[in-house]
Amino acid sequence: MTKLLIAQLRDHWKQGLAIVLLLTCGIATLIMSMTTMRSLEASRDRYYSKYNFAHLWAPLVRAPEELLGRIAQISGVQRVSAKVEKHVLLDFPEMLEPASARLVSLDTDPHLDINGLYLRKGRLPVVAQQTEVVVSELFAEEHRLKLGDLIPANLQGKRQDLLVVGIGLSPDSIYVVQPGMLLPNNRLYGMLWAPREKLAAAFNMEGAFNQLTVRLSSDANPEYVKKQIDSILEPYGSIGAYDRQEQESHARVRDELRELRTMAFLSPAIFLSVSAFLVHMVFSRMVSQQSEQIATLRAFGYSPYEIGLHYVRVVLVWVAMGVTLGIGGGLWLAAWLSEIYRMFFRFPEMVVIRFGWEWMLAVSLGVLVALLGALSGLLRAIRLPPAVAMRSGGMQSAPQKGFTQLPLFGFLRPLGRMVMMRMVGNPWQTFFSILGMGLGVSLLILSSFMEKTVEYVLDHQFARSQRQDLQLSFYDPRSQECLDEVKQWPGVRRVEAYRVVAIRMRNGFKSDRLAILGLEPDSELFRVLDDRDLPIPFPEYSGLTITGKLAEKLGLRVGQKVMIDLLEGQNRSIQIEVSRIYPNYTGPAAFIPKTMLHELMQEGPQISGLFLSIDASQRQAVYRLIKQTPAIAGVTDKDAALANFRELISKSTGWMRLINAIFATLITVGVAYNSALITFHQRARDLATMRVLGYRQSEINQVLLLELFWTMLLAIPVGVPLGYLLAYGLVSAMDSESHRFPFFVHHQTVVYAIVVMMAATSACAWMVLRMTKRLDLISVLKVRE
Repeated sequence: MTKLLIAQLRDHWKQGLAIVLLLTCGIATLIMSMTTMRSLEASRDRYYSKYNFAHLWAPLVRAPEELLGRIAQISGVQRVSAKVEKHVLLDFPEMLEPASARLVSLDTDPHLDINGLYLRKGRLPVVAQQTEVVVSELFAEEHRLKLGDLIPANLQGKRQDLLVVGIGLSPDSIYVVQPGMLLPNNRLYGMLWAPREKLAAAFNMEGAFNQLTVRLSSDANPEYVKKQIDSILEPYGSIGAYDRQEQESHARVRDELRELRTMAFLSPAIFLSVSAFLVHMVFSRMVSQQSEQIATLRAFGYSPYEIGLHYVRVVLVWVAMGVTLGIGGGLWLAAWLSEIYRMFFRFPEMVVIRFGWEWMLAVSLGVLVALLGALSGLLRAIRLPPAVAMRSGGMQSAPQKGFTQLPLFGFLRPLGRMVMMRMVGNPWQTFFSILGMGLGVSLLILSSFMEKTVEYVLDHQFARSQRQDLQLSFYDPRSQECLDEVKQWPGVRRVEAYRVVAIRMRNGFKSDRLAILGLEPDSELFRVLDDRDLPIPFPEYSGLTITGKLAEKLGLRVGQKVMIDLLEGQNRSIQIEVSRIYPNYTGPAAFIPKTMLHELMQEGPQISGLFLSIDASQRQAVYRLIKQTPAIAGVTDKDAALANFRELISKSTGWMRLINAIFATLITVGVAYNSALITFHQRARDLATMRVLGYRQSEINQVLLLELFWTMLLAIPVGVPLGYLLAYGLVSAMDSESHRFPFFVHHQTVVYAIVVMMAATSACAWMVLRMTKRLDLISVLKVRE
């Protein structure tokens, strides 16, 4: 049986190669995703534990340090830390636009502090005449900062040169994103750490703090602790304590790991399912071809167990090759994917997990998938009676007589009738061939639709919704005079003000902490678009407009009233009716007319920031004025944000899309080639008979090509809807708190999938047609009597 095993592996090496490639794709994707996910989780958890990642945060305006004693006595509180945090503008000489950073105070021993600082290079800053800082690693790399460099900064209207003495990381800033942005921009936004005394003096915060971080004991009740902290800090402008689930960096890392977990399940499941399908096709044909040999072996005394074990060994050889290649390729891809993630977040050390239960899972899934695919063929081989060896080759099954009487059948040429009769006469084989090619089309759609989806989101966000050139944010709310002043700047075409207030939105037991944005009634630069991409107006008293994501999270619908706790000013609680729900592709958000927000806050016209449309030729002059304005805490350049977004997407997903496209193409080629090969083997007797009867080689080729053409044509309406279904499943699975993608499949994606499938089928047909020229007519037509 060993010699027979070697002979069968040699005779079916092409089909085996296709199966091995499919198994390799599925196993490699599984190992890549699971290994990377476990490595990132282990690195994050070790970092959190070693550097005392906080459990709770409480931002506020200003509170005396004497309150720390009261907070430390709350049941469940293990440790508290008070910090000074401010956003500052930075003026790098080589940059036209200003950068910004979050400046955070350091305590006496930052290593033991909550959210402790890890130094990659240099030393900790000390209190000296010149303000010394530690710079976040990604920001330093982007600006090529070295120890001893100076960073010009605007601290409360005073220009200071910050001396770089270290480059480091903090567990609360693994993923650093500028407020309001989708992705990090390490060129325009970073983190800086400086001594507490220097920041307190610069921002008039001596003996006070504006950020509280808390570590909890293992038996603490987080909700109870948050309520106690809120009651203490409410008079000092607290916007409410929140836990890790709402912390920006942790939430982003959590969502990335969630997407990796989705990838670890969805992609391998698809690839391995197609592998099982292909094994089924190959084994069914193999057993059908070798039925006489199997029956002869049974007649010579081989047991069904020995016959079945032989074919199981064939499967296991293919599985062994596929799993080995898949594990090796998956580990290589995992190392590459880890480097991709380094563009977004960093850890002090990356815990590399290369050996674990993923290997056992990969081997088990490979064996299980292959055996399930081969099951029907194995059962047929085991149950085949010895008497089959005495049968001669029979006629192919023919379709019902009614089919030949259809009007369409009469329009076909004789060769076309022959092809259609065979396809209808073998419905199951035809069905599986169509389904196989359809799966190839669907996988090509799945692997390539996201590129156009991202382009759609970019166009929606940066072209149709956010039409401003610059967005300015102030340290504190300003009066209307600030708007009039900016209007006089050279090159400013249009200015629109907005007001931002921190709120907690409640509906029953469900709640969410977010910022509500008050917009002008005639806002043209920042537009909220409905489901038809039309701008939503904001006339006075038009009610609350929320995102679909927020509505889902809180269980809200249009016309329903929701409770809003204002976390600024007098901390009032009010009920507002939800007037509109609109789709969006970022996190939860809420909008309201600006005048209505002023009334809710019981304040006069106040401005949190401005949207600017400027003349491109005056951009440098506008930037110069921004850098000279002490009230401005941050600036966002839409064009720079869009360019950064495209660059990050290109670097992070470009190669991944290419790998997925290669995997999908390999699967399509494998399925198409096996379908063509099976068609050839099943038609070998008919084709040889036609040659003996005098048909030309071109006519024989035409029969084979017609069958492949009809199979391919019928596969398109099967594969396209299936591709849409898979794309919808992927979009739904990737829906997270921080972002969501629309279900959008561009027609170019469908055309691309069909063209690739047609090209793969044509190439496979060409290879099979070469085999028809080498048909051994005598051996093919030989019939045992």
